Amino acid sequence: MTDDRAQPKRIFLSDLHLDSTQDQRFARFVECLETEAAWAEEVFILGDLFEAWIGDDDDSALAKRVCAVLERAAQRTAVGVMAGNRDFLIGQQFAERTGAQLLPDPFRTHDRLILAHGDALCTGDEAYQAMRKLFRSPVWQAEMLAKPLIERRTAANGLRSASRASNAVKPMAIMDADPAAADRLFEDLGGQVLIHGHTHRPAIHGHAQGLRYVLGDWARCGWLLRQTGQRFRLECFALDQPYRCPIP
Repeated sequence: MTDDRAQPKRIFLSDLHLDSTQDQRFARFVECLETEAAWAEEVFILGDLFEAWIGDDDDSALAKRVCAVLERAAQRTAVGVMAGNRDFLIGQQFAERTGAQLLPDPFRTHDRLILAHGDALCTGDEAYQAMRKLFRSPVWQAEMLAKPLIERRTAANGLRSASRASNAVKPMAIMDADPAAADRLFEDLGGQVLIHGHTHRPAIHGHAQGLRYVLGDWARCGWLLRQTGQRFRLECFALDQPYRCPIP
């Protein structure tokens, strides 16, 4: 997905948690993709684009609209999509439907950026890591995708409710990325910049090997990370106003 351009122009998004075509998040998502596709050479969506994705055969209005938006963007720029903990059933049919490239988690670009959703870095939450391993297993996913859509929607709602209840009683610290886990990812993949979401705690962290940029979730505002050459900038923008790219 990347090439040898020395001054890449990219944007990185995560944790939009889209669940309706009628709210402000969806409207800003459409405007953001349409606007940034004209500026960026690459757009990376690092997981949890959807609040839930029940399979590539999803026939909901939201699935159809989002896929159409991604398809239009992919005709103008390269789009990479990584599955998150909410939309881990995104598969190859989704890629064919949208023109996006599916990215493994983690993923390293040719110029050594390390991209991840970020949930694998939350190693202090052992219960979550066990569930993550189950949900990412081919056997579990095949069994889930074999169920009718209506059963999968019911199951997804149940999983979301269970997740909210579980998170409400967990210490906040164990739901954050473990710096030591990030250090290991730097070492394993040999990069100097790590970009991820999931924790909903936008920030820039320094590590011995480089910098870690944490994307925010689209809740109180929208978030993206903009790369221009070797410069990175976290940006937030209002969700109750039309999206405007700050780059002239």
